[in-house]
Amino acid sequence: MLRQMGADLSLGAAAKQLGVSVDTLRRWDRGGKLQTERDANGNRRVPVAEVERLRTTPERHRTGDELSTRNRFPGRVVSVEVDGVMALVEIEAGPHRVTAAITRDSVEELGLAEGVEATALVKATSVMIQRGGEA
Repeated sequence: MLRQMGADLSLGAAAKQLGVSVDTLRRWDRGGKLQTERDANGNRRVPVAEVERLRTTPERHRTGDELSTRNRFPGRVVSVEVDGVMALVEIEAGPHRVTAAITRDSVEELGLAEGVEATALVKATSVMIQRGGEA
């Protein structure tokens, strides 16, 4: 089905509005995530409604802070192992334990010791997720 010009966008214009590449839009089209139509010249056109649908993203949680770290695990220090200039600090955060390798200076400056309340802040580009139960 062909649409009138103006009621839809070229792949390039749609990609720009969505902040993705043209190749991504082609993949989405092939995978059914995006519905495109062909114009009289056989070029893909993206309905404005599709761009608006895809532009609507779920609301992300906010930290309410000036730090960019989104993953925060408040808890209590359960162990501190200092060895030379480095230390391992383990925090029990709810049902989970988070272990951080930090400097001895940081342990001393923060006053970290068993029983102290602390928050593990995790900002990582490499977070692994396993499907299912226990590892």
